[in-house]
Amino acid sequence: MRRRTVTSGGLDEVLDSLASNPPAAREEAPAPAPARDRDHDQQDLRTEFDFELPRGYVDDEGQVHRRGSMRLATARDELRPQIDLRVKENPAYLSVVLLSQVITQLGTITDVHAGVVERMYATDVAFLQDFYRRINSEGHTHAAVTCPLCHGSFEVDLSGGRLGES
Repeated sequence: MRRRTVTSGGLDEVLDSLASNPPAAREEAPAPAPARDRDHDQQDLRTEFDFELPRGYVDDEGQVHRRGSMRLATARDELRPQIDLRVKENPAYLSVVLLSQVITQLGTITDVHAGVVERMYATDVAFLQDFYRRINSEGHTHAAVTCPLCHGSFEVDLSGGRLGES
């Protein structure tokens, strides 16, 4: 790439030529988008998604927690389990550690750690693994399904209420 140098005489010539050309004749750069449009675009980025577990997590007091929220994963979230000793001993434990990092709330529980995910029912963990995959790779919580009776195809939102409820 060549650098262009301007001497003081050359700078005066450039300024004179700019002054002699009317503004309409010069090609103008497009105006930047208004600030509200940029803010609107940033607001459209969803980073946290609500979900409802099929069975629910039962805490030590016997309370069932079904509703929760999961945030989008960062690169750090996906790398951190790789150095976890529990994952090195048992690679299947990776999903437990990963889910415990991205679940921000489960019912009234705000400190979701690996011990909480360990005590979840297998159907709930499978649901969360699929939910994680959907929001982090596909960017949404919708799933295409087919009715086993009428064979009609439709879309459901996995984060919404339980099937059959309105």
